[in-house]
Amino acid sequence: MYSRQEASKLRQEFWTKFGRFMAHHRSAEGRRVNWINYKTGVRQVFFRSQADSRKIYLGIEINHADDGIRELFYEQFLELKTYLHSLLEEEWTWEPVYFNELDQPIARIYTEQSGLNVFEPDQWPEIMQFFKPRLLTLDEFWVDAKHTFLALQN
Repeated sequence: MYSRQEASKLRQEFWTKFGRFMAHHRSAEGRRVNWINYKTGVRQVFFRSQADSRKIYLGIEINHADDGIRELFYEQFLELKTYLHSLLEEEWTWEPVYFNELDQPIARIYTEQSGLNVFEPDQWPEIMQFFKPRLLTLDEFWVDAKHTFLALQN
């Protein structure tokens, strides 16, 4: 078991290494990207990457406080579901309402893999190989999809 400080240090070390690993990859538009803190350019739409001692997670989260607007954004993602899954070459989980760690309602589209532990450095290559192709594909998807969401936020 790790102390809180040790766990924080290991987490930080993993994300730093992952950031360096991904720094060689440009976006689908040829731009440099902070893959760990991907900027969608649309308020309240986030790409989240998480890793802990039990699983790793990658998702699209819609955090709009207004239920109606959050539902509208989620419905627009549903319109693009077939396209997203065809790019990813896998099915993701879709949740129109999920309560996050702050007990706030969000909508999310995600995939996760259990059995991987970010606190085990020998598992980091496998974790990175989980995130890398999916983040690159989300970026490719977002190049085509973001304009619809930009129009919705105005």
